[in-house]
Amino acid sequence: MKLLNVEAVLDRDKGIQQAGHKPDIMKELDDNTTSYAILSHRWGAEVSYEEMIGLMEMEEQQREEIKQRYGYQKIIKSCEQVTKDGYKWLWVDTCCIDKRSSSELSEAINSMCRWYRNAQVCYAHLNDVDASVFPTERDNDKFGESNGWPEWFMRGWTLQELIAPKQVAFFNKDWAPIGSKQRFAPTLQNITGIPCEVLRDGLAAKRLSVAQIMSWAADRKTTRVEDRAYSLMGLFGVNMPMLYGEGEKAFQRLQLEIIRVSNDHSIFAWYSPTPRPGSVLAEDPRDFRGCGRIRKLEPREYVDKLIFQYIKENDLGDPRYIDVFGSNRRARRRKLAALRDAVHSQQFQTFTVSNAGIQHVFMAGDCN
Repeated sequence: MKLLNVEAVLDRDKGIQQAGHKPDIMKELDDNTTSYAILSHRWGAEVSYEEMIGLMEMEEQQREEIKQRYGYQKIIKSCEQVTKDGYKWLWVDTCCIDKRSSSELSEAINSMCRWYRNAQVCYAHLNDVDASVFPTERDNDKFGESNGWPEWFMRGWTLQELIAPKQVAFFNKDWAPIGSKQRFAPTLQNITGIPCEVLRDGLAAKRLSVAQIMSWAADRKTTRVEDRAYSLMGLFGVNMPMLYGEGEKAFQRLQLEIIRVSNDHSIFAWYSPTPRPGSVLAEDPRDFRGCGRIRKLEPREYVDKLIFQYIKENDLGDPRYIDVFGSNRRARRRKLAALRDAVHSQQFQTFTVSNAGIQHVFMAGDCN
């Protein structure tokens, strides 16, 4: 990944340059072995990669125009905060990706969730918050266009930028610190629907269903419709090429990629008030809006719950129970154990996707 050399950026901004020494503003480094900070923000008047690299070679008028941009000031303020925190490198999506290269852009988007996860700290800049405290209550007067909360919480890309980093520090529009992800986890859960344990510990080792993760993106917006899918790839651990212009097909492709690597049936738990005959896949993350409480169960746990529920709801002497499991207690135990062991069968396997669509596996039980 390309990272900004914070010291070089700040020195250049102040006009400091040692004789015969011109440090690189940006350097290609390994995100697995480098300590760096990362910025999460709402885009506005930003600075591109080529502008950041070639700033000093420009005419003075053009250079000053760039320096006056809100996006440039964000970079400088971020660099100053990185210095305070004792780091040397910073990643900013607007200027650390050469978007003239489609291959570099695709690689960056497919790697972005990992880059946020590997960062030492993420700075979340809330450009519409002028208060010196973190907003803990909905304010429809101030944030009427973003469901009563700062706009950052309603954007598609900021979902992974909130979940993936170990540490997220929030700043108001003037770059005053107003809180952290760890401290305000209960409030963030109220705003986003993301459980506190996910906010504190990330997605690792959490039994989260596909539908539940999708539900967190249901009310988020992106400038381009394709980004509603691309911004979710990292959360599901899948990769796919960027095809801007494909529109809503991007979300269909995302679901197919998830199905390739997961047998989580909750991907089919979506609901749309508009009938769509012939489609088993959702059209948009909005279709998962009501799925926030769907939890992923391991096959064995699922079978155990079914057995427990059946026994709970039926008299042990009920003929239906005896017909299935027998009247002998020892025989019942054997059949229950056999049923539990059956969950390891190859019949419980990942869906196969081909050009013809999803290949279904039909299962038949055998109680003999």
